Amino acid sequence: MYKIFEVDIKGVKAELPIIPLPSGVNIAFFNLHGNAPLTEHCGKELAKLAKGCDVLLTAESKGLQLTHVVARELNMPYYAVARKSKKLYMQDGIHISYGSSITTGKDQEFHLSKHDTDLLTGKKVGIVDDVISTGESEKGLCELVEKAGGTVYKKLFVLAEGNAKDRKDINYLATIPLL
Repeated sequence: MYKIFEVDIKGVKAELPIIPLPSGVNIAFFNLHGNAPLTEHCGKELAKLAKGCDVLLTAESKGLQLTHVVARELNMPYYAVARKSKKLYMQDGIHISYGSSITTGKDQEFHLSKHDTDLLTGKKVGIVDDVISTGESEKGLCELVEKAGGTVYKKLFVLAEGNAKDRKDINYLATIPLL
């Protein structure tokens, strides 16, 4: 059985299992998959911080349902999704390579379809994701926005992990430590 870290996310308590990563660091693992009430709460809270964005961008997979809620709350009919591998429908899209993720420890790639690339072109983009820690995924998403011809307008996260809480260029709902 895992030990638990409890975090208050704007009035809603979440119990996060503490799990070890291959690097030896322990994290309080935040997972919105399958948790409709917490996803709704976090998405609505992030939407309050996303005012002024023309379009949203997230990374698969844990940011998908969260960004869906934020987009719905802002009456945005579409949002862009950065995929971690190239899919058949992405033959005319763009991609970037970026550093390793804290959870995988491996170099990563992001791919955007032409449709999603066009959504970002010339727009003020809000990046939405569940957790920011080292910032590698966020840097990759920012690079993707720039390559698509958009402008990163806001960076929105449910949780800031470790030293990410000290960054002035992001918005988040709560903090968690590296353990």
